[in-house]
Amino acid sequence: MGRAEERQARQRGARRAKPGGGGIRRFFTWRKVLGTFLGLCLAMMAAFIVVYILVPVPEGNAQAQMQSNVYKYGNGKILARTGKVNREIVGLEKIPQDVQKTFIAAENKTFYQDSGIDLKGTARGLLNTVTGKGKQGGSTITQQYVKNYYLNQDQTVSRKLQELVISLKVDQQKDKNEILAGYINTSYYGRGAYGIQAAAQAYYRIDAQKLNVAQGAYLAALLQAPSQYDWAVASDTGKKLVTERWNYVLNNMVEEGWLDASERAGLKFPVPKAPKAAPGMEGQTGYLVEAANEELERQGVSEKDIKAGGWTITLNIDEKKQKALTKAVEDQLEAKLDRKGDKRNVTVQAGATSVDPKTGHVVALYGGVSATEHWLSNATRRDYQPASTFKPVVLASALENGSVTQDGRKIGLNTVYDGTSKRPVEGSDVPFAPENEDDRSYGPVTVQKATNSSINSVYAQMIVDVGPDRVKKTALDLGMKDGKGWPEQPAMSLGTMGASPWDMAGVYATLDNHGKKTTPTIVKSAAHRDRTVEIPDPIGGQAISREAADTVTEAMTGVVESGSGTNALGDYHAAGKTGTSENNRSAWFVGYTPELVTAVALFGEKPDGTGQVTLTDAINPGRANGGGVPAQIWKQYTTGALGGGSDTEFDLEISEPVQEPEESPTDEPTETEKPHGPDDKPTKTREPDRPTGTPDSTPTGDPTDPGDSSGTDSGGTDNGGTTDGGTTDGGTTDGGTSDGGTDSGTTDGTTDGTTAGIKPPRR
Repeated sequence: MGRAEERQARQRGARRAKPGGGGIRRFFTWRKVLGTFLGLCLAMMAAFIVVYILVPVPEGNAQAQMQSNVYKYGNGKILARTGKVNREIVGLEKIPQDVQKTFIAAENKTFYQDSGIDLKGTARGLLNTVTGKGKQGGSTITQQYVKNYYLNQDQTVSRKLQELVISLKVDQQKDKNEILAGYINTSYYGRGAYGIQAAAQAYYRIDAQKLNVAQGAYLAALLQAPSQYDWAVASDTGKKLVTERWNYVLNNMVEEGWLDASERAGLKFPVPKAPKAAPGMEGQTGYLVEAANEELERQGVSEKDIKAGGWTITLNIDEKKQKALTKAVEDQLEAKLDRKGDKRNVTVQAGATSVDPKTGHVVALYGGVSATEHWLSNATRRDYQPASTFKPVVLASALENGSVTQDGRKIGLNTVYDGTSKRPVEGSDVPFAPENEDDRSYGPVTVQKATNSSINSVYAQMIVDVGPDRVKKTALDLGMKDGKGWPEQPAMSLGTMGASPWDMAGVYATLDNHGKKTTPTIVKSAAHRDRTVEIPDPIGGQAISREAADTVTEAMTGVVESGSGTNALGDYHAAGKTGTSENNRSAWFVGYTPELVTAVALFGEKPDGTGQVTLTDAINPGRANGGGVPAQIWKQYTTGALGGGSDTEFDLEISEPVQEPEESPTDEPTETEKPHGPDDKPTKTREPDRPTGTPDSTPTGDPTDPGDSSGTDSGGTDNGGTTDGGTTDGGTTDGGTSDGGTDSGTTDGTTDGTTAGIKPPRR
């Protein structure tokens, strides 16, 4: 061996001798890696074959798994029991061909060609399940049918593997049309409807065989998110998403050659009809059940899981208080109406929510005349303005933020403002000069007096002093919900946003509970054989300080004692606020005692539920005011709920003692304001307010109805500063805000200019 060869041999030996080097490379050679991978694949294939052999196609159990739900009052007495599952199986021959194709276009365009599974989609689903990322799309129609009919909705690896195996077997054993029919008949469409026949009836009041392609595309689109896409209750986002999916379905049909492009171009979105309550849900029962179901959904239980049954749901509803609230509405409102003989009476809708402020429990609820006659609950709808019941929120924000007037005086109950009607606000980039009720000017008044008489001009200036953005934050902190009609402008002081009696009861409960956030809660407990739901504590931390909350309570005791809410006076200590929205479309009284908070509202609604109308002349001649029927309902209910009355007093920590305002000559009651009522006793002077702009009619209503009112007509301020009430389309707002105004900043009921709080007169 030559020297060169010996040197090369030594180098090779040295490399072999290096620790870790060549040894590791030999261990991870590409041959070994490939062999290991192939071995794992073979093992997985073998395991899948074993699973495929061992896992049978089970008996269909979708119908067998359906059970009834039991709903109970807080005392354990049964309120309602759901019954038969809303499903009717129809053969594929009774479903139009183009409607059948909508489901394939929506879910699985390769349905007729594939083997029943989507390996890529299933792998993605398994990965998401293992990593905790939740549900995924991409399953074939066959897989979804198997999940609906043979398995369940559990998001587990074992269930997904079963779905994969059974789908392969079902695809081999059944005809594609049989699978499609099974899928269409077992899917959940929302509104308690299982299967296309029940869905066709629930959404369009027709049989499945009469569906057209546009309607079929909507039902097919629904399957992705039934609750979110139900047009009657969908948010603006939900409506946008379902419309996009509807277009997606039809465009896929054109792409696949199942629908002519010219026919597609002429199709319009088929808005479904309003829902109807199921049999057995008459009276207030349906509203209570639906409120409980909605709360469970907010806690993460899907509508489909609830409708599948097996739940025992106990409500916080107090049976005696519930009966007392229903009777109060019947006595103070329904007894005065002729719903069959008077078209104006048909437009009147009442809603109420009553809450225990210490626990947050909803103890009584009034949703309307009957859930089977008027499906939308007036207790929870948010498409009407709360009007002047929002003014205490403005005051609360002023106190919480330590706000001052334009000339630097701290805002409190004794702060003096100018109550002149139509005085332009000072300090706002958006002109606003609201008109008081009857265009009445009060001159210098304290905040207490302005609250008692609900003086629009004072609160319009106050919200500018505080800052509309700060007031909105306080409102949300107290429990109101964001949405349309919330421009951060001075007109917001008059309650131009949307809110429900449920929302306002929560806001006032927080004030009653010394500023601790109190969230209305109707579900006491919910148990299922497979799971339980943990109900969050309705009482949270301080939304605002105790001093701010208690001072607002003190202010509202004046409303009941000597202001626009004297019809709520009773044998108890009470605080409250009246409200009447623009064009007299809604009238409110929200009030509380130390033990009970109740929001009562009347809404003017077209008989078919498609829009808002005025309440003027609908209940009594002239305006329907918050201090009238709503306050009378509140008084009767509160008296009954408290067992005839209560000696419990408010325990208040207020920022300063309240000084009684001096009465000016303009504060004397006119002849039409002289009180008369059920007790025929004189009451203290009441000064109503009115909406800005030109009212629909002269407020010549019952003198016992103080006529508290807010809002503006036809838009009112620049850039949509107020709403025009909106219209309802099955319970959702369709319209709502207005972009009124003129270039000069002057609008209906407003004038350009400025105003401010004024200094108290020298004594």
